[in-house]
Amino acid sequence: MLQIQDLSVSVDGREILKNINLHIKKGERHVIFGPNASGKTTLAMTLIGIPTYKVTSGRIVFEDKDLTKLSIVERARLGIFLAFQNPPQIRGVKVGSLIQLLTKEKAESILQRVYLDENILTRELGVGFSGGEKKRLEIAQTFAIKPKLLILDEIDSGVDIESLRLIGSQINKFLKQNKVTLLAITHYGYILDYLDATKAHVMIKGRIACSGNPKKIWKQIAKRGYKWCEECLKR
Repeated sequence: MLQIQDLSVSVDGREILKNINLHIKKGERHVIFGPNASGKTTLAMTLIGIPTYKVTSGRIVFEDKDLTKLSIVERARLGIFLAFQNPPQIRGVKVGSLIQLLTKEKAESILQRVYLDENILTRELGVGFSGGEKKRLEIAQTFAIKPKLLILDEIDSGVDIESLRLIGSQINKFLKQNKVTLLAITHYGYILDYLDATKAHVMIKGRIACSGNPKKIWKQIAKRGYKWCEECLKR
């Protein structure tokens, strides 16, 4: 479904990603680990097509279609959705109006699945929301859109353990029911308890240091930290 081929990306003239290669088959669930400033979010922003992230070499292919020069709108229409690490606040846009634009399903029903009160339907998008509420609202939009490829950027950041358990189980159910392909970016391994990940990758300094069994890789990171991964990359 997704092929990232020798991808290098610069932001403000500074190279962030260096010759990334990553292939994801339809229905697979891949997780990317990595420390701060390793390039994880840059990869997510590049995949969705944020203009400030410039592809300097390589290409991105989604369902045999080259995305590299397509706009964010064109990519979204192909079925790619990014749940942001820091969801934006959009004044003047009501939560209920947005969800109804995205789906024929009742907005109240979707909010219930992410444990949000229907009172937020009349509120402006993200305005005055807690960090956890913003993350849940991102997932609600995912459920409404039903994308082919879902990219989760740090969905477990700023979310308490109980909320993560509830949201994680709902995401897992949604992925199975709709056969959605997943790329999840995370610092932590907690999300692995819910996502049944197919494969994990570790990104260090803009490169993929290693790939393999998600729980085995996370166990090593938890035990030895990302310095272990940096040593791997040097070797």
